Amino acid sequence: MTTTTTERPVTGTGSDFAELNRRINRAGLLRKRPGYYAVRIGLVAAAYAGGWTAFVLVGASWWTLAVAVLLAVVFAQVALVAHDLAHRQVFRTRRPSERAGLLAGNLGIGMSYGYWMVKHTRHHANPNHDDLDPDVGPGVLVWSREAARGKGLLTRRQAWFWIPLLTLLGISLKKDSVAALLDGTVKRRRLEGGLLAAHAVLYLGAVFTVLNPLQAIAFVVVHQALFGVYLGLTFAPNHKGMPHPNGTEDFLRKQVLTSRNVRGGWLVDAALGGLNHQIEHHLFPAMPTPNLRRAQPIVRAYCAELGVPYEVAGLRDSYVQAFRHLHDVGAELRQQTRSSKIST
Repeated sequence: MTTTTTERPVTGTGSDFAELNRRINRAGLLRKRPGYYAVRIGLVAAAYAGGWTAFVLVGASWWTLAVAVLLAVVFAQVALVAHDLAHRQVFRTRRPSERAGLLAGNLGIGMSYGYWMVKHTRHHANPNHDDLDPDVGPGVLVWSREAARGKGLLTRRQAWFWIPLLTLLGISLKKDSVAALLDGTVKRRRLEGGLLAAHAVLYLGAVFTVLNPLQAIAFVVVHQALFGVYLGLTFAPNHKGMPHPNGTEDFLRKQVLTSRNVRGGWLVDAALGGLNHQIEHHLFPAMPTPNLRRAQPIVRAYCAELGVPYEVAGLRDSYVQAFRHLHDVGAELRQQTRSSKIST
């Protein structure tokens, strides 16, 4: 898939983005929002503590699986807070952002903050790039027809495996975090490794102390599976099924053409952590989440001036588009299989 042609030629100077940046700054939308984050982080922390308190109070009962569902949502919300911390939306400087991110990511949910920073920085630099964006690089799922060539049965029908595979995302992030520690991707290996180990000891210790072995295994499976699904469905509407860059785009077009916004009110904002305003987030990663909605009409109007397509979809439709894209990627392989059957 290639990017949509724009009416205005690419200048390569960044001047189009510079003008948008001036408009956003004039509106004061890059200013920090300490009050908002104090409330949001306080609510998420309270939900985290409340979830584990409920886990202990329910005790050795199969009803703890309901608590596992609650904690899956809470863990995803902690991950979204860590995302904002990594982009310095909360604090202006690196040190407090990093400290809070390590507590939220490594200790809170068992995912390396340093590993995720490296991975997510690469994504922001080259969104949807087949070779440079780790979020669309060929793996179990393949997001481009070129990468699908020569793949097997799973790729042919991969759209149907998408949601089931998301149940493994939480475990995959933990595995990749450990791998990043071992291969030197993470700089502060002792600190990050110590916090990850502390999370594992506290998490598994609590689960296997309070529950019997069968209940404990069921709790971990339900919790980690739903955490992975929620987290995957939070990020999936933003880029999946959108054009892949061809290398000729300037910064503004590279970010806008590869991103999709999701319609919705405050509930969608809360559920997706503000990532439903993905275009604005990619253009201004340090913009505090509550300002993204206010920036949207400015960015959309400016894109209209330039003739740059600005994609917005409903939440359900965004998932449908991602599903269709995965299905379309495997179309050539399915056709080859049918042709092979006919010829034999």
